[in-house]
Amino acid sequence: MDILQVNNLQKNFATQKAVDSVSFSLQKGSIFGLLGPNGAGKTTLIRMLTGIFYPDEGNVLFDGKPFDPVHDPVKIGYMPEERGLYKKMKIGEQAIYLAQLKGLTKHEATERVKRWFVKFEMETWWNKKVQDLSKGMGQKLQFVITVLHEPKLIILDEPFSGLDPVNSNLIKEEIYQLARNGSAVIFSTHRMEQVEEICDHIILMNKGQKILDGTVSGVKRQFSENLFSIGLEQVDGTVSSPAFEVVGRRDQGLVVKIHDGHRPNDVLDYFIRRQTGITSFMEILPSLNDIFIKLVEGTPLARQFQPVTA
Repeated sequence: MDILQVNNLQKNFATQKAVDSVSFSLQKGSIFGLLGPNGAGKTTLIRMLTGIFYPDEGNVLFDGKPFDPVHDPVKIGYMPEERGLYKKMKIGEQAIYLAQLKGLTKHEATERVKRWFVKFEMETWWNKKVQDLSKGMGQKLQFVITVLHEPKLIILDEPFSGLDPVNSNLIKEEIYQLARNGSAVIFSTHRMEQVEEICDHIILMNKGQKILDGTVSGVKRQFSENLFSIGLEQVDGTVSSPAFEVVGRRDQGLVVKIHDGHRPNDVLDYFIRRQTGITSFMEILPSLNDIFIKLVEGTPLARQFQPVTA
């Protein structure tokens, strides 16, 4: 079941189209990557999903009903890239206070904060002030505050910023667990390798528009270039075939590009007929980073103002 449906969402600032007719859906338990270069419209989109901005056109359905800006935000956990914690407030008190704003009683909030602080080894921080925390410690605190009220939708903007590998893995495992428990996660980052590892679905925005939408595996397959790596016991002489061309050589094999109208089996048949031992054979799919660069390369660092027609 979809927890979120976004239908032709549009937001204009003066004469600038910040978000231009964007639509997508998000299922419960899924981890969704929201990607795009600086200025693509991601932050504006997120602010409309959380009720901070009202769309000029289009609508958002939350849990099957029109988004309610009064009651639905308490069912959302939003961790912005720019943190908004009170620097001089003790973190234990602050976490309890913010949890109460999300609808928990003081007793519920206290119990959950204590449980999360134990899980993240933060018990000794209780009376520390935010201004005394390192960036990584502050990041862990922000994550806990975002999820402790068990929201149906969790929006994480660069959640691993400032974290060491150990704490990055800790947060990553919690994201997986939250999804298994039924929460939907929107994950926004510039780190494409993290998206490939964590997300099951992505959209790519550029200049306010959605230019790509699909599963991670489906998107990589969509942009495949018929490249294959073949491991060989030995590579002797010239390799020539109408079915493929050699585009790279490795110590233990070749990289080949299969021509249109031919199949991977044609490559294997070529070497089998020559009694060349084959040790491996696999397709080389482009990384999300390669696809990202290909689609947005040449985009100006700042968008030109566009006329907004009535």
